[in-house]
Amino acid sequence: MTDTDVLVTGGCGYIGSVLIPELLADERVDTVRVLDSLDSGSPRSLMGTLGEDGIRFRRGDVREYGDVESAIRGVDTVVHLAAITGASTTHDRREETFGVNYDGTENVLKAAGKLDVDRVVFASSCNVYGRATSTDIDETVDPDPINPYAESKLASEDLVREYCASHDMTGTSLRMSTVYGDAPGVRFNLVVNYFVFRALTDRALTVYGDGSNWRPFVHVRDAARAYREAALSPDDWTADAYNVGSEAGNFQIADIAELVRDEVGPVDVTYLEDEHPGPSYHVNFDRLDETGYETEWTVAEGVRDLAARFRGEGGVTETPTF
Repeated sequence: MTDTDVLVTGGCGYIGSVLIPELLADERVDTVRVLDSLDSGSPRSLMGTLGEDGIRFRRGDVREYGDVESAIRGVDTVVHLAAITGASTTHDRREETFGVNYDGTENVLKAAGKLDVDRVVFASSCNVYGRATSTDIDETVDPDPINPYAESKLASEDLVREYCASHDMTGTSLRMSTVYGDAPGVRFNLVVNYFVFRALTDRALTVYGDGSNWRPFVHVRDAARAYREAALSPDDWTADAYNVGSEAGNFQIADIAELVRDEVGPVDVTYLEDEHPGPSYHVNFDRLDETGYETEWTVAEGVRDLAARFRGEGGVTETPTF
């Protein structure tokens, strides 16, 4: 794919803040557009990207079809990141979650089909697997979502599959591991990032339950590269869904707490009883390997880098210039 015009919805968010510079620097890309409501994302995520050859930004809500169609007009590829995140918080806002995550996705697909978009890459999540008993979960395992966030993501995957089958466009859903690491739009309601911050401020790392829950983790820069490649190398990403992460990135939450304590410094780890433990899934990435994509970061490296940034010691994340 060359001279591609790309729209990123939710581009002012965590992953978007890394993906946008990646796309701008890619010779396969002609123009980059961003659609974001700025309800949860921030303009600071776009620092360094608004020059003469930078992005074209449009403020809008994916729940409003007119905003979506206007943003999509003239693009070849859509990376649809816009969503309500924070899975555990969505129990109390189910309607809003489905409004943004499901209805918003339907608007994106409807506009993409109408305007002859070639490709749609949808941001899903390994959270759709719920509390899976298997320790080798691949894309053929039946998901079992246990919160509105995961339910809305799984239902949206079905929409992507259906729309692409009935229109002349390709699409895939990336079931992303739990993201961590420094970025312009870094979030701290994610376990690794939050643990690093607590450790640096001499507060105990709180683990709910016995910490045996499994999760796969992926650095935000690896996540952004996956979206970039899925968008720009469609011939390599032909399946309707991919788990994104690495075998080495599967950790139990208790082990994440121990890793952060070891890497950042002495801090207590406390365990609190939890009658409703969160999702637990140990994920297989064999299908992802077939695309030629590989992660580059380990969790330990990401923890050290984020801690260094907090301490003012540099790190790899710098404001991009173009």
